Amino acid sequence: TYTFSVNSEGGTRLWIDGERLLNMWVSWVPTEYAGLPVFLETGIHTLRLEYYHYSNGEQHLYWTSPEMDKQIIPAGPLQPPTKANGPNPSNNAKDIKQAPLLKWAPGDKAASSQLYFGADEEAVKNADAASPEFKGSIELGAELFDPGTLEWNTTYYWRVDGVNDLDAGSPWAGIVWSFTTADFLVIDDFEDYDIGNKEIWWFWKDGLGYGPHGDEPAYPGNGTGSAVGDENTPTYMEESIIHGGSKSMPVYFDNSVAAISEVDLALGGIDLTQNGGTTLKLFFHGDIGNAADPLYVTLNGGLPVIHEDPAAAQTNKWAEWNIPLQAFVDKGVDVTNVNSIAVGIGNKTSLQPGGTGTMYYDDIGVHP
Repeated sequence: TYTFSVNSEGGTRLWIDGERLLNMWVSWVPTEYAGLPVFLETGIHTLRLEYYHYSNGEQHLYWTSPEMDKQIIPAGPLQPPTKANGPNPSNNAKDIKQAPLLKWAPGDKAASSQLYFGADEEAVKNADAASPEFKGSIELGAELFDPGTLEWNTTYYWRVDGVNDLDAGSPWAGIVWSFTTADFLVIDDFEDYDIGNKEIWWFWKDGLGYGPHGDEPAYPGNGTGSAVGDENTPTYMEESIIHGGSKSMPVYFDNSVAAISEVDLALGGIDLTQNGGTTLKLFFHGDIGNAADPLYVTLNGGLPVIHEDPAAAQTNKWAEWNIPLQAFVDKGVDVTNVNSIAVGIGNKTSLQPGGTGTMYYDDIGVHP
């Protein structure tokens, strides 16, 4: 059993075997952060450390165990990764949407990857290319696998082996990772958005719009004062103020001219009542400096459901908002055939000019 810690000046994140142990994405004076103890079997394990500069960006990585005093991890045990690493969803992640996309980083010597996937941990661990768990080979640079629509509230296991026919050490058997799907309908957990044609503004439409994109024509914007995304982060997502996972959706609003600011996502006619869904739940985070404009949600472009607290946008912490689906039904929405959802801020029913600020949204889903 080992305990890892980081003395950091600036933000730091630490993963061992794809499981995040530390997430302190803050600017501060040099501070030591320790993760929970983790059991490691004898062998090779993956370690990933992310950090950003605050002053001098100094980072000290330590480990300790019952048999070993705390010390900076020496260079010897730290080698370029030979195994696949950086799984997304992260190892042991919970409440994952039922149609996830699996992503990873290949090992340092891999020329391709072989992927194994299933609901039986031992079967995935022991599988080979003749096993039903084998899902195929993936070319270097295309590290992505779509397992299709999965069962609700079920744990799945996956393994990625690195392959290079020109290296005698090949293949490099990967660690068995796992994740558990949610027992509710996940609308968006905001974990999949990234650079490389996965930027959030292609999906959550805002007031700025965008130019022609691949086969998609230009979008002039939705006519509101919203701007989604943060171009100051590597993924264009909020990576510090998060409710779950490692990302949330930042939305800047300016209601001084447009009166309202909203972003909307196409849903494709889904039934929100499936598996007994009764309540739309989302999490939001505001700021005391925000204008006290009302928050609202719409489905299918219908009338808004407005938050009961008129100053909710000034809430300087994560707040849970539970909306009975009946509230949308009462406004004429067919919740068994929902084509879009919008989250917004402003006086949508009277279109009175308001103020400015930034909101953060995370973990939108429909619960029983």
